Amino acid sequence: MQEKVDTARIAEMRALFPPTRQTRKDGLLCAGGDLRPERLLAAYSLGLFPWYGEGSPILWWSLAPRCVLPLHDFHLPKRSQRTIRHKSFLLTYDQAFEQVIESCAKPRGSESGTWLIPAMKTAYIHLHRLGYAH
Repeated sequence: MQEKVDTARIAEMRALFPPTRQTRKDGLLCAGGDLRPERLLAAYSLGLFPWYGEGSPILWWSLAPRCVLPLHDFHLPKRSQRTIRHKSFLLTYDQAFEQVIESCAKPRGSESGTWLIPAMKTAYIHLHRLGYAH
């Protein structure tokens, strides 16, 4: 049987985060906690996300402004419509989640580290298996 997320626990977790008005200018709101699905879902529902390095406490960030793409007035340019009609590519989702996470975790260019440390990869893969991450 597939594990279920305790939705009551999500509400409890939401209440544990400080109000976002207390966010520092650099976007840091608080530190600590864990990466259990309920805490991650609570955080994301508040506009928070974890970002930290190996060996440090989990840091929770709230950056403003956040990018929001309203879909109600989305317009696909004619050139993009033509490209799609030519079917020169295949658009899928949820087909290779773990592979995408692994690729995102690789250092880029001359950088030696990555923000997507093993604990975060495991947490996001778990959220995907629960049906929450895509």
